[in-house]
Amino acid sequence: MFETVLVANRGEIAVRVIRTLRAMGVRSVAVYSDADADALHVREADTSVRIGPAAAAESYLDAERLVQAALRTGAQAVHPGYGFLAENGGFARRCAEAGLTFIGPPAEAIELMGDKIHAKETVRSAGVPVVPGSSGSGLSDEELADAARETGLPVLLKPSAGGGGKGMRLVREESALAEEIAAARREARGAFGDDGLLVERWIDRPRHIEIQVLADGHGRVLHLGERECSLQRRHQKIVEEAPSPLLDEATRAAMGQAAADAARSCGYRGAGTVEFIVPGDGSGNYWFMEMNTRLQVEHPVTELITGLDLVEWQLRIAAGEPLPFTQDDITLNGHAVEARVCAETARRAPGPEPRVDFLPSAGRVLLLEEPRGAGARTDSGLVEGVSVGTMYDPMLSKVVAWGPDRAAALRGLRSALAGTHILGVDTNIAFLRELLARPEVVSGELDTGLVDRAAPELLPETVPDEVYGAAALVRQAALAPAPPVSGRGTAERPGWVSPFAVPSGWRLGGPAAWTVHHLRVPGQEPVEVRVRPCPDPSDDPGAEGRRGLMEVSVDGAPPVPARLGSDGQGAPGAPDADGTRVRLEWDGVGHTFRRALSAEEGSPGIWLGRDGAAWLVRGHDPVDAALRSAAGAHGADALAAPMPGTVTVVKAAVGDEVAEGQSLLVVEAMKMEHVITAPHAGTVRELEVTAGSTVSMDQVLAVVEPHGSPEGGPAADGRQEAEA
Repeated sequence: MFETVLVANRGEIAVRVIRTLRAMGVRSVAVYSDADADALHVREADTSVRIGPAAAAESYLDAERLVQAALRTGAQAVHPGYGFLAENGGFARRCAEAGLTFIGPPAEAIELMGDKIHAKETVRSAGVPVVPGSSGSGLSDEELADAARETGLPVLLKPSAGGGGKGMRLVREESALAEEIAAARREARGAFGDDGLLVERWIDRPRHIEIQVLADGHGRVLHLGERECSLQRRHQKIVEEAPSPLLDEATRAAMGQAAADAARSCGYRGAGTVEFIVPGDGSGNYWFMEMNTRLQVEHPVTELITGLDLVEWQLRIAAGEPLPFTQDDITLNGHAVEARVCAETARRAPGPEPRVDFLPSAGRVLLLEEPRGAGARTDSGLVEGVSVGTMYDPMLSKVVAWGPDRAAALRGLRSALAGTHILGVDTNIAFLRELLARPEVVSGELDTGLVDRAAPELLPETVPDEVYGAAALVRQAALAPAPPVSGRGTAERPGWVSPFAVPSGWRLGGPAAWTVHHLRVPGQEPVEVRVRPCPDPSDDPGAEGRRGLMEVSVDGAPPVPARLGSDGQGAPGAPDADGTRVRLEWDGVGHTFRRALSAEEGSPGIWLGRDGAAWLVRGHDPVDAALRSAAGAHGADALAAPMPGTVTVVKAAVGDEVAEGQSLLVVEAMKMEHVITAPHAGTVRELEVTAGSTVSMDQVLAVVEPHGSPEGGPAADGRQEAEA
């Protein structure tokens, strides 16, 4: 066994590998870019090496820097994790040249299966069924378009050199082929350094089912059952489970044998995954899509039902050990489900068709609580205080639950997600919980398009009133005068507080005055929350139970009796002693929120979270907003960035006449492209960015003046978010 292993990755997978290394008594070496200097994987490792600036091309994708880091620290082997150089045959070969063991398959197997075109030809020769589509490599744009027409639309454009959903484009209309081919090439080039594409037939409402394989260097190839990965958005998995609710034992055995045959056909060694597309019609058909020559993100669900540590067996196989068990020894126990927690904001997209865009988000983690134990597992790369940017993949962590059956595992995962609190950056946790409760998910009627179809119904229309109420009451409590200092005041009134100092002012008779709080949650319209003390209950026999009650009206709704809890030390309205919880009584119902204060972007606010959902509530100045709107010459014609990122392509210029829906520019964030389109036919009057520009959320990108508007004049008030 190796004494020292360098982990050539970052985030949750680096932490995951390091913890198995520690359990095996193997010294670990972490690598980090400038953006990750204080990351959790750096803290967890026995030692660490800086490998370059934040840009992945100059750090995690620089094979020579990684090899030199391994040699400097005395490592005998390199674990690539997944992503970055995990499926790069050149990196595996460079490790071997330097005398390092690459913990993965041989470079030849990586290159063969990494080329999706040659991979399909190879496994077809081994008797494995493959998806119909294009043949040959290095196809030109015209050849790809011809192959798409010959295969029959709709088709899927896929990078031939990588996976993970990056660069994949579903094309339903022949008129869109040229633009989608160009976009797929750009994404593929940026993600994998290779813009080669292939065409596959699109199977309507397909299921994505993959088989985990293990192959040692002594001729034994085993499969560890399947994983259902049909719940996807943007062709990227977000929920995975094992085993699949679709397969019967006969189909499971047949697909497992096909996966083992595919692995043998390329001389595979180590842990790998063979992916199949399966129609949901119960026909028993399945077709090979690709083989991932690495550990998969979703490997924990297989570990939980087999009892095997896949990272441990990667290490043992790389060290030359034979697999000590046979196929008959592999048993599947219970059910496991995993959800990927990503830094992203879900927003309804503009347009007549209901659609949700999942846009990358960024921020600093202000509060972090992650569930572990009692059937729950969290693989995470987070730590409080770390900044989440748009340089790398948006996945932050994985929450996994095991149960004796599928229903128990689903309930356990929803509960674990409810106990996952990440404040400071938008995440998809609340969306995942709603998705898991969807009837089709509960019943196991899955397909790869389900998330996109269901998303508009799963996204809440508004923010709950009690969230605005809690934020307003916290602000109200901050306005209250400090408690009197002991010994101050008068002999008659030692605890006296001036009535002119309280937020509601002072009146001689009549109800207390309202204190108005103007609040706004990003992506929502501003609201006005009015707060005042309830009438004096001193003559009421039940007055003690009403102490501290306030009347709260949200956006003109009838007032609700509400109050904040105490910190346990007799201070009504204060957060808990550690400052992380706010307890709210709202119309007689108790709520507990996680709490964190934010001063990002120069605007103070409060993060409130419960049951996995989180809201950033900021103060809103209606006068300032009105002045800004009046000062803006274009209002609704201004296209604002829907997320932080980098402009990669600009397709228009000032003065151009554009049609509604025409592509104007492309913004890239976290390895994904987002096309910004014209909201209406008109003239481009302003273009504030160029290719390479870094943009922040809501930054103005361009102004399109609609036809028929006076030149230079505003069309409407407000600003329109760009469609991505």
